[in-house]
Amino acid sequence: MNVAQPSEALDRAVRMHVFGVVAKTARVPTNSETAAALGLPQAEVEESLRRLAAGKVLVLAPNTVNVWMANPFSAVPSAFKVRSRGLTYFAPCIWDALGIPAALDADAEIETTCGDCGSAIGIAVRARRLSREEGVVHFALPALRWWDNIGFT
Repeated sequence: MNVAQPSEALDRAVRMHVFGVVAKTARVPTNSETAAALGLPQAEVEESLRRLAAGKVLVLAPNTVNVWMANPFSAVPSAFKVRSRGLTYFAPCIWDALGIPAALDADAEIETTCGDCGSAIGIAVRARRLSREEGVVHFALPALRWWDNIGFT
């Protein structure tokens, strides 16, 4: 029988809470909100967040224990706005912006700008598909190197 270790159960609860709140509200909960919701000391939640970040489940803001990215969601405003379910979400990059409608299983409008010329770009996702097929998505680094510096990528 496979029995989860206490830290694994805690990490799952913290992860599910963070991702559930951001999916529902378009806002990443604070560590104190997560601790209160789970009835845990904030220090335990923060240790769990460190483990989750070490496992690349989420990204902490530099030199803090605050969630910066719960991919595909960004905790801070970014150049990648995703409007879905009557809310505005932010994504760290276009890859994650396209991942938000997939994660929500919902239609979405994505607004960003061209990294080359700065022109506005609008992308619509309808019924799990892009509504238009023209365009190019460029990644400055191969996916294998994204975690070398995920904040830059």
